[in-house]
Amino acid sequence: MTGSDDSLTPSFCGLARASQNLYLAHACRRLSRSPRDRDETTARHRTKLAPVKILVLGSGAREHALVASLATEVDSAAAPRHTIHAAPGNPGMASVATLHPGVDASNPSAVVALAQEQDADIVVVGPEAPLVAGVADALIAANIPVFGPTAAAAQLEGSKAFAKDVMAAAGVPTGRAAVCHTLDEVLAAMEDFGAPHVIKDDGLAAGKGVIVTDSKNEAAGFAYLALKARGYEAAVSEPVAGGAEPTGHLETTGTTGGTATGPAPTVLVEEYLAGPEASVFCISDGTSVVAFSPAQDFKRLRDNDEGPNTGGMGAYTPLAWAPNALADDVVATVAQPVINEMRQRGTPFAGVLYVGLALTADGPKVIEFNVRFGDPEIQAVLARLETPLSEVLMAAASEKLGDLEPLRWSSEAVVNVVIAADHYPLTPRTGDVITGLDAASAVPGVQILHAGTAVGEDAEGAEAIVSAGGRVLSVVAKGEGTASVDSLNTARERAYQAVNLIGLADSQHRTDIALKAFRGEVSVPQK
Repeated sequence: MTGSDDSLTPSFCGLARASQNLYLAHACRRLSRSPRDRDETTARHRTKLAPVKILVLGSGAREHALVASLATEVDSAAAPRHTIHAAPGNPGMASVATLHPGVDASNPSAVVALAQEQDADIVVVGPEAPLVAGVADALIAANIPVFGPTAAAAQLEGSKAFAKDVMAAAGVPTGRAAVCHTLDEVLAAMEDFGAPHVIKDDGLAAGKGVIVTDSKNEAAGFAYLALKARGYEAAVSEPVAGGAEPTGHLETTGTTGGTATGPAPTVLVEEYLAGPEASVFCISDGTSVVAFSPAQDFKRLRDNDEGPNTGGMGAYTPLAWAPNALADDVVATVAQPVINEMRQRGTPFAGVLYVGLALTADGPKVIEFNVRFGDPEIQAVLARLETPLSEVLMAAASEKLGDLEPLRWSSEAVVNVVIAADHYPLTPRTGDVITGLDAASAVPGVQILHAGTAVGEDAEGAEAIVSAGGRVLSVVAKGEGTASVDSLNTARERAYQAVNLIGLADSQHRTDIALKAFRGEVSVPQK
C-alpha cells in the first residue's frame, strides 16, 4: 500500500479512547442496576414481541422500511404492539408513527432529549451521519439503549482508510488500496493498479463518493475534486492524466477536512474487483454476529449500469445465483473477525455492519463497509424477514444476540425499484406533486416507501404529497411461490406495474432491476 495514513492516526486514537471509556462506563451502569431492575430488563428481552417504545432516526426509505416492519408486529388482538416515533420522519410514516420533524437526527443532545421525553426503550439510528456525529455515544451516556455504533466504531464507514486498516489487521479478504493525500500520489497509484480505476473519497459522501472508470482523466478529475472538497489546495496548472482539466461531481458530508491542524485530505485508489456484487447486513451486539439474507443493489442511474453513480436505484433478494452459504461465510471470514478486531481495539461495534462484496473468482472480497442498513437493499430484505425485527434490534442493543433463535425468512423474492426526481443525482428538482400512490399501493404484494417526500399543495391548493429529495420513493414488491425464477418475475411485474401508476413529472427509474438475475445472466466467475 502506497501513501501514508499517519496524519489520520491521532484522531482515530482519540475516538478509540473516548469510545472505550464510554463503553466501560455504560457496562458499569448496567452492572450497578438493582437485581430487580436487571431481572425485569432480562425478562422483557426474553419475551417475544414485548411492547416497546421505539424511536427511529432518519427520514428516508430505509427508515420508512424499519418503521413499517416494526409496525407489522401485533399482539394477540391484532393491534399494533409497539409505540413508534420517528425523527424527523417523512409523510409515509405518519400513519404508523408519531413524527418529530423539528428534531435534528444528527444533534446528540436533541436526540437524547427526545428519547427521554418519550421514554424510549430503544433508539434505532438509520443514517450514517448521526452515528459519525456521536449520537449513539450520547444515548449510551444517558443509559438509553441504542441500535447503532459509537462514533469511534462508525469510522468503519466514516473513513475508508481506517476500514482498510481494520480489514488488514483482521485478515479480511479485500482488494489492494493506496491511501493518497495528493494528486501526484493518486496518479502514481492509478498507474500501479491499472484500469478500471477505482477512486474513493475517504469520508462520508452521500453514497456518491466513488467512481469506477476506464478513463484516467475522469478518475484523476474525480480524485482532484474529492481532495479539493476536503481542503487540498494544490493548483493544477497542467492537463491531468491525458488531456483535459479535471471534471466531475462530488457531494461530501461530515466534518473531515484539510485544515492546518486537522487530518490531511484523503482519497483511496483501489484495485478493481471483478465479479457480481452483493450486500450482506451483519448484525452485532459487540461480540456475536448474525447475518441477514444477501441482496444486490444497482448503483448506476440508468439501465445496463450506465450513467453516474447514485445512492442506489433498486435492489432484489434473494440471490439465487450466489453460493448458498454466502451469508454464513461472510460472518466467518469478514464480520466476526472485524467485530473481534474492533473489540480488541477498545471500540466494540454494536449495530449493523454492511458488507459490500464482490464475488470474484478467488472468492468473496470486501469492497466497502457501511455502519447502517443499506438503502435500497434493506427495503427488499425486510420484506422477507419473518422474525420480528424488534427482537433483533433489542437483542443487539442489549448484548443478547447470541440468545436469538435463527432468523426466519419467507421464500418469496422481493424487488425494490427506486423512483428518483429529475436531475438526480446532481441537483434534483423538488416540489413536484406525486400522484397515484393509493393505486400503486393496491397492487398485490406492493408496498410504497417514502424517501424524499413532503406535504405540499397541488395546483388547486389542496394538500398533496410532493417531491423533496433526489430519491423520492421505493416501490417494493413481493413475488409468490417458492420457485425463485417465477417468484422473481412476479415481483418484477408487480413492482413495475405499481411504478407505472405513480405520477411524478420528469421522474427517473431503471427498468432492468433484477432483469439479468431473472434471465439467469448473473454468475460468479470461476478460475
